Amino acid sequence: MGNKIRIFGFGGSFRKGSYTKALLHAAKELVPEDAELEIFDIGGIPLFNQDLEKNMPAEVRRFKDGIKAADAVLISTPEYNYSVPGFLKNAIDWASRPYNDNSFEDKPVAVMSGSGGTFGGSRAQYHLRQMMVFLNAHMINKPEVIVTFINEKVSPEGVVTDQKTREKIKEMLEALVSWTNRLGRR
Repeated sequence: MGNKIRIFGFGGSFRKGSYTKALLHAAKELVPEDAELEIFDIGGIPLFNQDLEKNMPAEVRRFKDGIKAADAVLISTPEYNYSVPGFLKNAIDWASRPYNDNSFEDKPVAVMSGSGGTFGGSRAQYHLRQMMVFLNAHMINKPEVIVTFINEKVSPEGVVTDQKTREKIKEMLEALVSWTNRLGRR
């Protein structure tokens, strides 16, 4: 385990039967042998308050430290109102603060999304990609994991059952590991 690429993953849905969480759990099953994936639940992160930057809540510190300690980051998001959920944006805001302590700085990042509609969360991904440009993260561009009609591809138990979706997740993880190695982040 010591020589493996460490990927820190988190998702943008709190829902019990979250499809976003199902994508993360599929990623954990499909991660390449030379990598490992830790999944972090952002549910305990409070609303961002700049007054607390110097003395961050413990859950925020764990989140920031997890990103910093990782070689790469994986974000899984649904799409709410053509964008990312507010609490996902909130967690990213915390991780990027205070000024000069951006946890995403120079970090390889992959993103995947899913929705019950025909766009599969693509608009949320584009907003995440815009955020990561400002945060100076290094996004992988392809393959994109944009899961349309995700409700038909995840079992009631929260397992991604669609083989093409699983293959795309595996390809994306392989690309993230390759990108991480190319950037010399190991």
